[in-house]
Amino acid sequence: MLDESPAPKFDRVALIGIGLINSSLAHAMRRHGMAGHIVVGDSNALHCQRALELGIADAVFTDNALAVRDADLIVLGVPVAAIAAVAAEIGPHLTAGAIVTDVCSTKASVIRDLMPHLPAGVHFVPGHPIAGTEFSGPDAGFAEVFEERFCLLTPLVGTPDAVIARVAAMWTRCGMTVEVMDAEHHDRVLAITSHLPHLIAYTIVGTATDLGTELEEEVIRYSASGFRDFTRIAASDPVMWRDVFLNNREAVLDVLSRFNEDFARIQTAVREGDGEALFELFKRTGAIRRGIVGLRQHTAEEQKVRQGETN
Repeated sequence: MLDESPAPKFDRVALIGIGLINSSLAHAMRRHGMAGHIVVGDSNALHCQRALELGIADAVFTDNALAVRDADLIVLGVPVAAIAAVAAEIGPHLTAGAIVTDVCSTKASVIRDLMPHLPAGVHFVPGHPIAGTEFSGPDAGFAEVFEERFCLLTPLVGTPDAVIARVAAMWTRCGMTVEVMDAEHHDRVLAITSHLPHLIAYTIVGTATDLGTELEEEVIRYSASGFRDFTRIAASDPVMWRDVFLNNREAVLDVLSRFNEDFARIQTAVREGDGEALFELFKRTGAIRRGIVGLRQHTAEEQKVRQGETN
């Protein structure tokens, strides 16, 4: 159920990077009256023009420094590796009292790269709305993408509670459940829940493309639901995910090492015909799926299937 409390109101919002998340946020802000004026900053002139055509921006700039002027909220929706350059570009033009937040999948690296460029009197509340699809660009956005999903905030020590509350209220009004955690802990959690699954998906689909033309065509033609799910994940923005892995490498390598150990045990069970070990693994992991469904964190399409709305 969407929170019916009053929406936070920002006079001028600058969305830097108008991909899936920021375009969806623009739609949600329009719907709930959270912004008096929405400005988009994006180096891609076609994306800027499209934002105007879609009605999700009142003004657009290919120069991010111009986009952030006089903004009281700035939302960074750029690849993780671009944070330092974008922060250096906009830092001198931020207004005292402004709030900066982001939507990146890693938090420690974003804090590290952004903070040196943040002037005194400007607040930073790192954020990660855990929502999205495999599509990107301004046309991919839709307000409902945030509904019944989690948003994690990793505020820095000393950030005023009122500032954190405004950012939290924005995401809550979008339909999200907001939780606060430490940045390093966030990166460890997301390494297993998001980053490793993407790495596995890219690897599996990559393996399929190396099987030879004839077999590859059959893989595509006769794909079962499991493989189709992997291809959906592996269709995600390659630039974004390259940057995620490089900027969260320690946590990813840690969970990848644990995964390799577990996978080796599965290989042994299959090789030795140990059905009991396989059954116990499959039974135990089913509890995780039931927990995800219980928290309504499965996809909208999966929800329709459970309700008998699709075949």
